Amino acid sequence: MKKMIVRGGQRLSGEVTIGGAKNSTVALIPATVLAETPVKLDSVPDILDVHNLMLILKSMNVKSQFNHGELLIDPTAIVQAPLPGDVIRSLRASYYFMGALLGRFGQATVSFPGGDNIGPRPIDQHIKGFRALGATVVEQGDTVRITTGPEGLHGAHIFFDLVSVGATINVLLAAVKAHGTTIIENAAKEPEIIDLATFLNNMGARIRGAGTGVIRIEGVAHLRAQNTHTIIPDRIEAGTYLAFAAANGDGVLVRNVIKEHLDPFIAKLTEMGVNLEIDDDKIYVPGNDHLRPITVTTAPFPGFATDLQQPITPLLMCAQGTSTVIDTLYPKRIQHVKPMQMLGGKITTHDGIIRIDHSAELHGATITANDIRAGVALLGLALMADGTTVIEHADNILRGYDRIITKFRGLHVHIDVVNDTTGEE
Repeated sequence: MKKMIVRGGQRLSGEVTIGGAKNSTVALIPATVLAETPVKLDSVPDILDVHNLMLILKSMNVKSQFNHGELLIDPTAIVQAPLPGDVIRSLRASYYFMGALLGRFGQATVSFPGGDNIGPRPIDQHIKGFRALGATVVEQGDTVRITTGPEGLHGAHIFFDLVSVGATINVLLAAVKAHGTTIIENAAKEPEIIDLATFLNNMGARIRGAGTGVIRIEGVAHLRAQNTHTIIPDRIEAGTYLAFAAANGDGVLVRNVIKEHLDPFIAKLTEMGVNLEIDDDKIYVPGNDHLRPITVTTAPFPGFATDLQQPITPLLMCAQGTSTVIDTLYPKRIQHVKPMQMLGGKITTHDGIIRIDHSAELHGATITANDIRAGVALLGLALMADGTTVIEHADNILRGYDRIITKFRGLHVHIDVVNDTTGEE
């Protein structure tokens, strides 16, 4: 494990360019195993999750090369093989291999995924979808075994009991080569699902309605890559830098953003009194003095993203008054609360409601990053504190934010990353 050494009192200034969306990338990489040709992805974020997914591909004899944001994947010699359990268990998005392998081979065996500890994230809707497509699903301990008969998967009409990004993606991956037409109702509408559908359609898939509540998939026999697929910008990364710039910046320009993907987040910043200068694909934050408290309630897209409720917290601590955060998707997403209290942050949680008060007396401490978004929120607050903060388990930040140390350096902020045991960089 790595740890970050963060010197407080550093303010952000300059420019930062947003990378490709993590939540798209972790679905696109498993999706490449459906192709009968080599695949090239561009604007791939350099994060630990990508390298772990490449290890999973390697276990199936799928070659991959990653260089300066370009990822080449060759699934033409793929073989069925047990997936590496240690990697699977550390990476929740590995469950997309269930749908992808089911679509490719008609069967899949995947251990229950790990990832961030932010509360229960059951896969019952995934399993419901697979069974509707004609698969047999058997759960054995921490492993899911999915098989089909000789006729393979068939189209089906599936209505999800609740909106689930993961289930929507997984069923889409399985259905894209199934016989007949599949209709998914109560589907998730996130931009990352549109990105995945665009990638598959460019290979010959027939998917309509991605980004709406109803997705129609006409199964095809073959998927062949024709062109490089450029991944959409990461709206969560963009929101993180915008929040930090508003809380602790002296003029920051955030480049490569799709404003429409950030509308609910931008609306909350505006409600606080944050001044934003919005252009076609970039947003400038000049810095702010007088901020109002707000109430944030997370919801599926196009609502306020659950992944942004923790990164906005340092900004909420700058407001004059009490702000409230209600995470309707993951009420247990509170791993940032206790470490922020250790930094002097005035933040409490009770009955699923987080309350944040103006926090002017912040100080350094040794704290732990227990998940990606909590970890980056702690980093943002540590920069605002007096003294030095040590963030342990910093791998959780590095696995979700593209070249974050380099990007902060471009914003005139220096952060040291050292190995937890040796102290070496």
